[in-house]
Amino acid sequence: MTDLLETEPDVAATLFGEQLPVARAFTSNLASQGEELGLIGPLELPRLWSRHILNCAIVAPLLRPGLVGDVGSGAGLPGLVLAIARPDVSFVLIEPMERRVAWLNDQVNALELANVTVNRSRAEDVRLTRPFDQVTARAVSAFRTLIPLTAPLLRPGGELVLMKGAGAQGEVDAASKAIRAYRLTDVEVITLGEGVLNDVTRVIRATVD
Repeated sequence: MTDLLETEPDVAATLFGEQLPVARAFTSNLASQGEELGLIGPLELPRLWSRHILNCAIVAPLLRPGLVGDVGSGAGLPGLVLAIARPDVSFVLIEPMERRVAWLNDQVNALELANVTVNRSRAEDVRLTRPFDQVTARAVSAFRTLIPLTAPLLRPGGELVLMKGAGAQGEVDAASKAIRAYRLTDVEVITLGEGVLNDVTRVIRATVD
């Protein structure tokens, strides 16, 4: 099946820099095991780099050194990809499903990612020793549903960095009550990767007061 894997785009070297060999290893592991483990669909191999790996990696410059929580990590998108791209940032991957947690831990060990820990929990049940500086998520749920799950995990002044699709602005508009209730400020939709990736990445970014 891995012969169907998309050829590595040239821009991968720009986005990952010295971490490119680690990104290659993760992509290869996901290509060879992901469908069997139910992490990716059977049609994803021909677009694994462009639609998933690079789609996540383009978000890495938005992260700051500190502690980042990734809610609903699943296959490690974006958490493991971002951890590879940003070894200067510490990550906690939050995932409730046992088989996905096993996959994440296996990859952390195989890729020797010293900046990652995995927490088997739902976001609403997670117990933290310290709040996060930033929280990420990709393809988890609508923004208005994500806010009560993610905002309480942040320190005052912490930031949501949530990956979204083409309807990101509509999700922001529909979340006005939750935005007020959880005291989010500076809510914006950022478009990343124009002229760089085949498909742009949209991010909803917001600060928790």
